[in-house]
Amino acid sequence: MDCYFRQYWTDPRLSFQGPISSLSLNFKMLERIWRPDTYFYNGKNSYVHTITVPNKLLRLSQNGDILYSMRLTVKAKCPMELRNFPMDRQSCPLILGSYAYTSKQLRYQWESGASVNFEPGMTLSQFDLMGSPQRNSTYRRREGEFSVLQVNFNLQRHTGYFLIQVYVPCILIVVLSWVSFWIHREATSDRVGLGITTVLTLSTISLDSRKDLPKVKYATALDWFLLMSFFYCIATLLEFAGVHYFTKVGYGEIPVDEEEWDDLEGPKFDESVIVMSSVASVGLIEQRRRGSLICPIYKDGPLQCETPKKGTMERHTQTERRIPGWKQIFFCLTGNDKFRRMRQRAAGQQQGPGAMNSVSRIDKLARILFPASFFILNFLYWLGYVALADEFKWRQPPPSIIMAK
Repeated sequence: MDCYFRQYWTDPRLSFQGPISSLSLNFKMLERIWRPDTYFYNGKNSYVHTITVPNKLLRLSQNGDILYSMRLTVKAKCPMELRNFPMDRQSCPLILGSYAYTSKQLRYQWESGASVNFEPGMTLSQFDLMGSPQRNSTYRRREGEFSVLQVNFNLQRHTGYFLIQVYVPCILIVVLSWVSFWIHREATSDRVGLGITTVLTLSTISLDSRKDLPKVKYATALDWFLLMSFFYCIATLLEFAGVHYFTKVGYGEIPVDEEEWDDLEGPKFDESVIVMSSVASVGLIEQRRRGSLICPIYKDGPLQCETPKKGTMERHTQTERRIPGWKQIFFCLTGNDKFRRMRQRAAGQQQGPGAMNSVSRIDKLARILFPASFFILNFLYWLGYVALADEFKWRQPPPSIIMAK
């Protein structure tokens, strides 16, 4: 902090009479007169500016009033509570007093009126200055009772940087992870890959956000938000694990019906019939996988495959054209059952029964629960850390600051 530090006191021994109301003295006169031994209790590194000459001012009035001003740069300790970071409010004290004189010998007092003034238009890079209350007080130490002055700089942190760099990307990544609820449950690699990608991206954001922060032993508000985002991304992966375990049957191979096995194993067929039936069974399995033809099996005759009728294809196309594209997207996002049944009927007419797979009930439930719960938690999060933020209060300086001498 760069400031002009001014001290006033009265020494009747230096009073004078004459036509001049005040005298501007050389700062070297300070070595010849008494002056208070003021120092900053919580200062770490303070110095007086000396370019081009020592920046000091000494002025003496006729009645013995003395003004001593100097330009200082003060680096002081500020105990911070970062539990609400980056929506935190800090109150940084600056405490000054006498080094050797007790309150019976020397008493400090703030000047009446505005004792602490700021340059108009002054801004800070990371904080907004909300106020600077001052008070006079005394502290008792083992050397006696000392008079001290304290000013608190009430600061509120800017959150714009963290909103752009952390909060908004995390929210978008969590929303992106919900896309897997609309991906078919058979697309295992797609859903798992999307979930792992979102988790790794959140890990990168978490490491970057804490790179310049002090290492504290407790979780900050930013840590809780990142943990919440991690929870939703990992829960998306676990949700698919549940879908895969409880609703997916088999190992990807299409089973053959018992009647088809009976037809293949029957004793009345000769070798040519068995070969033909085997070919028909293989053809049935392949068409099931492709879902494009309906190929029934005949015992006594060659393989016959029915292709979709032209009228059915035209009706299917016309059905899709009747519904605008934006409505189809809306029905897909909302999981409209009526629209899905219509598509299933159209697909059944085109490709046969069972061509379109059903959607897991777990996915349907997750499409509602995940966004709703995430919205509620975000509302409570911002309500607790922003709307219900604590007001600035006077705090007693830590004993380490007062006792340091």
